[in-house]
Amino acid sequence: MVGLDNPLHIAILLAVLLLIFGAKRLPEMGRSLGAGLRGFKESISGEAEQPVAELASANASPPATHAATDGAPAQSPGTSSALTASGG
Repeated sequence: MVGLDNPLHIAILLAVLLLIFGAKRLPEMGRSLGAGLRGFKESISGEAEQPVAELASANASPPATHAATDGAPAQSPGTSSALTASGG
């Protein structure tokens, strides 16, 4: 009977992986595998979950407003002040 139900088998497998990939590469592989599985789960369920850190930063900073300071109407991004002042 072959399987990973024995803790000794799991320890041997982890030791072999550590020898093959090295101590620095294993955490990177784990993170990328976890991110891939999370993306797969979100695509299957159809729900996009935002991490708590992103939600906190989105609520902390209010959206920027572009108001005219001198009472003049705000210009669209494509117009210049020279064209509107000359009327052309």
